[in-house]
Amino acid sequence: MKRATRVLLLRHAETAAPELFHGAESDIGLGERGREQALAVARALAELGPAALYCSAMRRAVETSAVIGRVCGLEPRLVESLHERRMGPFSGQSRDEGREAYDEAKRRWMAGELEHTHAGGESYAEIRRRTVGPFTALARRHPGETIAVVAHGVVIRVLLTTLLEGYGPAQFGAIAIPNAGINDLRHEAERWRAERLAMPE
Repeated sequence: MKRATRVLLLRHAETAAPELFHGAESDIGLGERGREQALAVARALAELGPAALYCSAMRRAVETSAVIGRVCGLEPRLVESLHERRMGPFSGQSRDEGREAYDEAKRRWMAGELEHTHAGGESYAEIRRRTVGPFTALARRHPGETIAVVAHGVVIRVLLTTLLEGYGPAQFGAIAIPNAGINDLRHEAERWRAERLAMPE
């Protein structure tokens, strides 16, 4: 019987400025705590034996993947389309400054208004259009194998609420996105299921 592909989807480790919003426009690296998280998750992933490692091309994802790659003996491969949500004027600003716009978008996405966004920002529908195809292609490339994919919080929420059976945009806020948290997924016969989702910090 054909085995399902195991996809270990995780958010990058903590940035050097976690108090700020970091959209696609803010290419910040990891802080000290983030480097510790990256090493811890790398050791956990090594026990699961991934055959390939993919990541967003953004610095925080690349640095997380570099640690994972060293521990797991893998060369990270970049997937440009998995970058973080474009946040426009709020990228790099304090969370207090961007919170109202983000919460409004989340509320309206969960209500089904998937094209909604603030000026300069990216909508749920736009994120879905650029990420679902490339992400699914990674699973198809490795039938029956285990792969790891390092992406970003909002991207992970969009992917999971689009792909998993029993989920939809209404569950967007219920998906936990802790730094370096692993979502253990299976892809088989063009269907996705979750063995285990990341838990809140």
